[in-house]
Amino acid sequence: MDIILVPGLWLDSSSWEAVTPALTRAGHTAHPLTLPGLGVPAPASESIGIADWVDAVVAEIDALEGDVVLVGHSGGGNVVWGAADARPNRVARVVFVDAVPPPPGRGISEFDVVDGVVPFPGWDSFDAPDVADLDAATRETWAARTGSVPARVPTDPIHLGDERRRTVPVTILSGNANEEEFRAELANWGPWADEFEAIEDAEIIRLGSGHWPQFSQPDALARAIIAAVER
Repeated sequence: MDIILVPGLWLDSSSWEAVTPALTRAGHTAHPLTLPGLGVPAPASESIGIADWVDAVVAEIDALEGDVVLVGHSGGGNVVWGAADARPNRVARVVFVDAVPPPPGRGISEFDVVDGVVPFPGWDSFDAPDVADLDAATRETWAARTGSVPARVPTDPIHLGDERRRTVPVTILSGNANEEEFRAELANWGPWADEFEAIEDAEIIRLGSGHWPQFSQPDALARAIIAAVER
């Protein structure tokens, strides 16, 4: 199976480097992506929005033959859901890594814009459970490897217009929450809960990790992705 791996904000294709070897050994073909405008200063990146990121994933789908699996980490979840909406007949499954499918018209989140781009805000800006399993060396290494994000990308509304996206099977790889906890929290999220409940085939798997399992638990994440792909 062709597996398209979409990183979250500030990360490039190399963020999957500890995960892809296991996917390959399992007989799959990994396609880790770097999305447009990453690390590009303004004004060269100011015209790039979430639609351009979705288009980059759609272009990768169109370049391949047969069905694909989309994997999106964090804010990359919005991107893969947009791509599934654009190509529902080509996507065998969408795997969200500590992310949830967004409802139409919603963005990822808001972050400070500095000099026309959104730089990595630092590990201390995230909740303690999200970063608890990242040691100092990992934090230092990956903070240095982050790139700024085009200013529009985190807040651009996602366009979703094809109801067939909800027929695509979904796996949520949740960091800390089990299924009961995940559903209880999601119930407070209004339209996000509505979008999730409309999906015909969705499962929730607890990883027992923070928000970046590709760094803290890459082998466990790879096994979970493989299990989702081979369902």
